[in-house]
This record gives sequence, C-alpha cells and structure tokens, in this order.
Amino acid sequence: MSEGQDCGGGDALSNGIKKHRTSLPSPMFSRNDFSIWSILRKCIGMELSKITMPVIFNEPLSFLQRLTEYMEHTYLIQKASSLSDPTERMQCVAAFAVSAVASQWERTGKPFNPLLGETYELVRDDLGFRLISEQVSHHPPISAFHAEGLNNDFVFHGSIYPKLKFWGKSVEAEPKGTITLELLEHNEAYTWTNPTCCVHNIIVGKLWIEQYGNVEITNHKTGDKCVLNFKPCGLFGKELHKVEGYIQDKSKKKLCALYGKWTECLYSVDPATFDAFKKNDKKNTEEKKHSKQVSASEESDEMPMPDSESVFVIPGSVLLWRIAPRPPNSAQMYNFTSFAMVLNEIDKDMESVIPKTDCRLRPDIRAMENGEIDLASEEKKRLEEKQRAARKNRSRSEEDWRTRWFHQGPNPHNGAQDWLYSGSYWDRNYSNLPDIY
Repeated sequence: MSEGQDCGGGDALSNGIKKHRTSLPSPMFSRNDFSIWSILRKCIGMELSKITMPVIFNEPLSFLQRLTEYMEHTYLIQKASSLSDPTERMQCVAAFAVSAVASQWERTGKPFNPLLGETYELVRDDLGFRLISEQVSHHPPISAFHAEGLNNDFVFHGSIYPKLKFWGKSVEAEPKGTITLELLEHNEAYTWTNPTCCVHNIIVGKLWIEQYGNVEITNHKTGDKCVLNFKPCGLFGKELHKVEGYIQDKSKKKLCALYGKWTECLYSVDPATFDAFKKNDKKNTEEKKHSKQVSASEESDEMPMPDSESVFVIPGSVLLWRIAPRPPNSAQMYNFTSFAMVLNEIDKDMESVIPKTDCRLRPDIRAMENGEIDLASEEKKRLEEKQRAARKNRSRSEEDWRTRWFHQGPNPHNGAQDWLYSGSYWDRNYSNLPDIY
C-alpha cells in the first residue's frame, strides 16, 4: 500500500474495528485510600515528569492516546474545508481548537508516560481520519503526532512537551509545542498552542480542572488571527470555563466575536453586538458587587459553582460547536467520553497489523484497564526499569537513540522547532523496531 495513494479505508491492512465498545472491561478503582500528599510534599516547585507516581493515580491510557482525543470533533475540520469564506473557516478552526481540550473536563486521572519509541495509531473510517504518534524524546518528554483526512482534505500535526509543575494545592500543565492544521483544498495553514491546564485540590477535597491563558490561531495565508482568552475562574466562579475572543484581519479589524465555554459550546456573533453586551454585563456586575461585598479571605481552592450551567446566548449568535453528552457509565470509567472509551480496544486482526511498539500492547495499561491494579503496578515498574537499562546500554556504547517515524525540524509555517512526520508508517513495514515492552 503506497503512502499517498490509499488512506487505509477498507484495505486488509487497515486496523479498523467496525463495532466499537461502549465500556471498559473493568470500572475504575477508588483513589480514596491513597494519599497523594505523601508523594507530592517532597516535590513543591519541581517538574513532575521526574517523579514516579503510583499507578492508582493513572487512567488506563498512554499520553499518546490522550493526545488523539484532539480528533474527537474532526467534523469541524471537514466543515471548515467545505466553506468558501475565510472568516467562516477560521470560526470552525477556532471551534476545533476549543473542542480539542473539552475532553479534559473532570478527567483527573493521569495518563501513563509514554516510553521512548512508543507509538500509537488510530484509523477511524467512520470519522474520516487516520493518525500516527510517537514518543520522540524521554527527557524532556515530547510526543509527536500526525493525522490526515482519509479524503486528502486535511493534515493535522504537532509535538507536545507538557511542562508539569506542582504548586502546593494544584498541578499546572503548560503544553509547550506548536499545533498545525493544513486545509489542503484551500492551501491554508493554521498554527496555535493550547491553553494551560490546572488540576486543583490534589491534596484534599474534590479534584477540579480549569484551563486558562490566551490561544492565538494564525492563518498563515490570509494573515487573519483568532485570539481566544480561556479565562481563569475568578473569585466567585463567574468566569469558570469561559472562553471568548475575536477573529481579526491582518490590519487588526475585528471580523467577528467568539464566546462560550470550553466544557460546552462555542458561538460566534457580530463584534459590535458582543461589545455592547459585554459593556452592559460589566455594569450589572459592578452593581451586584457594590451590594454584596465579600472579603478576599473567603477565597479557597474549592471548585466555584459556575454562574449558570449554560452560556447566555446573545441574540443574533450562531452556534459553532456543542459537546456530545458523555456516556451514562462515564463516572465509573475514569470520566471517559465515548471516543476515549475505544482508544485502547484491540482485536486479533488488529494485533497482527500494528507494530509491537503500539500502546495497546503495553502490559501495564492493559492490566489497569482489566482492573488488575497490582499487576499494573508491577508492570509499570518493570517497564520503567527496562527503559533505564536500555538508556544505560546506549550511553556505554555511545549510541544515539533514533526516532522511527518523525524527525526534528522547523515548522514550515511559523519556523518554531517542531517534530515532523517522516512518512512510510502506513506501508506496514515494521522491521527493526525496539523491544520496549
């Protein structure tokens, strides 16, 4: 099967599972009997990638599989591709960028750190894409991915280096690395970086997640930009989960306003209408504030209740994206979405096709998914020791690690340092792969 010609549809070499599972083999373990504080108190201000965490705090997915959840709302890319107006295309791309972080809501389990050389592929004929990812560096941990539309309509790729820091009551993950989307029909490329994610209450209380920071999406062909502000929740939770921003042309003229919640939905509206609404909303808030003074000492790390569960829709707005409801058994299944539930499934046909470095073959993740927590813990330890021994052997023989499917180079659109797909993965020639499991 040659690289460019067949995108793996119904081919015998495709790994496509036709009927996807709707639950994991075993529900999650209770974390109530474990104290995360006993591990983390030694680590304040340290980078967490250097710390070995007990398996009980994990979810049964590798970070490479977790990254694949960007693709859950691929239909937004396909919709962008079908539109002739560049502002409307940018709206869909912005909705896709927001939807890419939506699955993180209430996902407080930590994905397994990928081993150096670990890979993951996902072929979804029903959603119209295929993806390959590889762990290209261990220190610092860098994961590279490359997805393409089965109709040759888009390419979506990036490399993520999650910088994790522990701040006493919370863990902050800053996802360094560029994300690139190319709409091939329009000869357009968009780049952006994800917002910072923070998990609160990791010592006591209910864990909760917020995303904050600016995300700037650039259309490198037109010079249009979309600047989205993921708002920190603020003192009374008024801003919890909120996202808002503008699409502007290269002379900074506002073309449209976007608003919503990253956990829920995104709307677009005329910028003048949005600004008038904001001004009025601010006035009302000021009045409320004066009538109800609360001392700052009442601030806590408890999760604030959002103002209202849904977004107030400004008249004249257009809905760009709304999240699909999670399956009814999600709470027992690590708060997985339906899409996440199938990421680690495997059948005999697939096993004969995928390379031996694929995450689905990782024994610690498989054991955890099956509810065998002690085995998962032993296997995780064994794999980490095996990885350390391999690194020692390489340093003795002065041999450098060579990545298989990606190479380092400048991003062709913004010049940032990136990892780019080298091709030939889908030829299914997997000789000389490292024995990492």
